[in-house]
Amino acid sequence: MQGSLGTTIWTICYFTVLVGLSLYGLHRYVIIWLFFKNRHRMPKPSAQFTALPRVTVQLPIYNELYVIERLLKSVAALDYPRELLQVQVLDDSTDETTELAAKNVAELKAAGLDIELIHRTDRTGFKAGALENGLLTCTGEFILILDADFVPNRDMLQKTIHYFTDAKIGMIQTRWGHLNRTFSLLTRIQAMFLDGHLLLEQTARSRAGRFFNFNGTAGLWRRTCIADAGGWQHDTLTEDLDLSYRAQLKGWRFVFLADLVTPAELPVDMNGFKSQQHRWTKGSIQTCLKLLPQVWRAELPLLVKLEATAHLTSNYAYLLLFFLCVLMHPTTGDVPTLWRTLLIDIPIFLSASMPAAVFYLCCQRELYPRSWWKEILYLPALLALGIGLAVNNARAVIEAMLGMESEFTRTAKYGIQNRSQSWRRAKYSPLKSIAPFVELAFAAYFTRYLFYSIANHQWLAVPFLTLFAAGFAYVGLCSIAQWFPQMKMPGRDTGEALAA
Repeated sequence: MQGSLGTTIWTICYFTVLVGLSLYGLHRYVIIWLFFKNRHRMPKPSAQFTALPRVTVQLPIYNELYVIERLLKSVAALDYPRELLQVQVLDDSTDETTELAAKNVAELKAAGLDIELIHRTDRTGFKAGALENGLLTCTGEFILILDADFVPNRDMLQKTIHYFTDAKIGMIQTRWGHLNRTFSLLTRIQAMFLDGHLLLEQTARSRAGRFFNFNGTAGLWRRTCIADAGGWQHDTLTEDLDLSYRAQLKGWRFVFLADLVTPAELPVDMNGFKSQQHRWTKGSIQTCLKLLPQVWRAELPLLVKLEATAHLTSNYAYLLLFFLCVLMHPTTGDVPTLWRTLLIDIPIFLSASMPAAVFYLCCQRELYPRSWWKEILYLPALLALGIGLAVNNARAVIEAMLGMESEFTRTAKYGIQNRSQSWRRAKYSPLKSIAPFVELAFAAYFTRYLFYSIANHQWLAVPFLTLFAAGFAYVGLCSIAQWFPQMKMPGRDTGEALAA
């Protein structure tokens, strides 16, 4: 009787998780459909400024020793009238970055650029606080925001500013490029992850009239839009997503320029990548809890509300994936092979793996029409890494749901653009936690059942269990290996072998 009750509870939980994952999988197909339906609806400026407006470039930085000079040089090279350009270096650093930035700022100022270094002695509000503080002395009608790891092209402002001739446009977002995409397996997979969001999701939402978000950098804001939406607020870790939704709820329209690329450096270390993912995941759930009720109370079309709901809740999928990892254990030994295939293997494939594979395949084919088939060779690694992030990102979701506050942990950048460069001896040390050991425990857990499935000829289960075991092992081992700079990093070495 007790065993029957346990099986019933497990079955209910398991299929609840599968239904949830299936809904998010279905949403990926909706995004793909919206993208292909609207991809030819290219945005165009409604007019051209007869006299260019004044622009302020805000550069929020925190301990960016290895990239600050590159950033300032690229900003100084922007093709825009010097008398109409103001640059603010919003520096919260606690290391030598401030001294180096001050030296470069002085040189650029002497060369005729209107640039100032604004150094705060505390990090109140973190990035949002720095941006809000910069507005106190901002002179531009429009504001370009660039994180330290970005390198804008010279013509970025000339290709974006004229969209603001439409008084209803509040923000313009460009698509991120990748300076070090081929550095390692990890950077290749990150590029694919970001391409899926930035090309498919952002294009689909923007051109279909749905809400979409400023990505925190490589975009321009109308200053009055920021003020009208309530300004930068720091009660979430994703101040960009938060402000984006508040502005669109006020009626402001956004433009996403998929064909205008702003290059950036991808995190080259696993712990930096996980820290970034944790921040984005936790912040998105915080924003969801804060603003989703307002979305449903607003006078908006039902389709806009539904898409906003899918967007703001999307990271709950990581929590569902974590539960799936836990719930897969009872299915291995007690369920006959045929029923296991019909009730477990096929549903997992159709609900989680297949939608993600189709989503990223469509993205890579759109971006690389001549070499997309080479890019999708990395698709199994992408799926494995997505699984391997389940512990890290599920923890972020739970922390947000419980209202646990945490510091804005910035992602370390090392100025890495090619494989000849090294970051292992860099000053910024990785964060250490118990998470990698949990990930390795999951890797061992799934490896055991992988061998069990092979021994019992449950062949359809083998690909899934391989992805789960490999994903957790890769994430856990790379995280721990980074604590010991003398060790070879499996992410980089494997990536170089595959790229060769």
